Amino acid sequence: MIVVMIMGVVYSLSINGLQRSAKGAENVTLMNLKNYMLSLEYEKNVRLLCLDECESCDILVDGVKQETLEKFLDKSVKTYRYEFLQGVHEVKHELYFNQENVEEDVCFSYSIDKQGVGEQVLVEYKKAVYDFTPYFSSTIKYASIQEAVNAREKLIQEVQK
Repeated sequence: MIVVMIMGVVYSLSINGLQRSAKGAENVTLMNLKNYMLSLEYEKNVRLLCLDECESCDILVDGVKQETLEKFLDKSVKTYRYEFLQGVHEVKHELYFNQENVEEDVCFSYSIDKQGVGEQVLVEYKKAVYDFTPYFSSTIKYASIQEAVNAREKLIQEVQK
């Protein structure tokens, strides 16, 4: 009786876990993108790659496509990097060649390496700015690029004290 009960509990927990992971991709937003990507199992890196007009974005785990996020972003997304001495500048995405060795336009890209460190970028999308720069905390949302820059500069001043 006890063995059957334990097997039932293990079965229900595994089914719930599978359902949650399947629904996880459906509920990905810029606020939880970093945490979602960190929850995936990978050895080298995990990357979100949006091509052309950002109509769909692929999650690549160690270079292999795992899933596609439809209508996750649109072409209005902009990526910035903040550097203390140079300020904010827009990031130009690297070249991407598909499996047929044809170059494609990268609309948006974000990756996390094997140590769990993500790209240090600010992402502007739909009147909000998402700060992916914190190492040990979740993404922070700001109302504007200037607000994000002010927060970064305040943090730098606190560290310098």
